[in-house]
Amino acid sequence: MTLAPNTSSLVSNGVTARVEEGQAGRSVLKVIATPFRAVPRALSITLGFMVWIAVIGGWFALTYSGAVKEMFLPRPESVLSTTISMALDGSLWEHVFASVQVVLIGFVLSSIVAVPLGLTMGTYRIVQAVLEPLVNFIRYLPVTSFVPLFILWIGIGIEQRVAVIVFGVFFQQLVMIADSARGVQRDLVNAAYTLGTKRGDTVFHIVFPATLPNVLDVLRVTMGWAWTYLVVAELVAARSGLGYISLKAMRGFQVDVIFMAIAMIGILGLCTDQLFRGIRRLVAPWAN
Repeated sequence: MTLAPNTSSLVSNGVTARVEEGQAGRSVLKVIATPFRAVPRALSITLGFMVWIAVIGGWFALTYSGAVKEMFLPRPESVLSTTISMALDGSLWEHVFASVQVVLIGFVLSSIVAVPLGLTMGTYRIVQAVLEPLVNFIRYLPVTSFVPLFILWIGIGIEQRVAVIVFGVFFQQLVMIADSARGVQRDLVNAAYTLGTKRGDTVFHIVFPATLPNVLDVLRVTMGWAWTYLVVAELVAARSGLGYISLKAMRGFQVDVIFMAIAMIGILGLCTDQLFRGIRRLVAPWAN
């Protein structure tokens, strides 16, 4: 039996389409399974949305099925309703502003000192020998244990909350930035000396440009830590802030308010994370 020309063409096209689909599927799997291989942006965004849909779907399932009591896990619409209500009456923005103020002041003060000092510490071995033993000791101390001392030394104003952020972030920044400086290639430094660069200019003319992408990554990571220390800073003797309303809500078993405050901290942290990613792409495009 002989197939008509049109029928043969349709069969051939169908086989070709299936072969191409199979090759495309294998190509996607190859991309996913290859270490350090870049994933297509569309696929990355899709997977990210799918994870969020799964998390929110699981949240709905747990609350509506009765598997978890609402006093322990509020329903999503309760958290959303609380957020809208506090946003409309202005109280939410008051607490958000207070928290952002504390985090930004503490983070900026810490970074202004940690970046140049960390670069110097990583470049000059004598500075490393002087500072490293003390820094490595202090950075393992629990921040929470210093909160009563900061209240005793500084008082209960915004200065105390800023001090908690600085103490929690500064020494971590110092060590990580110093490690980045120590990773600068010696050939680059020697070439600069050959071209007439003075040894006193090594840090800011050679080390800083070479480590700029890593320094920005350190700042991005430690900004996330600053947001986590915010709750510790505002749990004691605060009168405003997202950490403060979390503690106040806990006393009244207002779990929806606690979840709202946690979500707001996460959103603010995500915004600052994306901001640092954008700055890195802008000022250090060669590292992308």
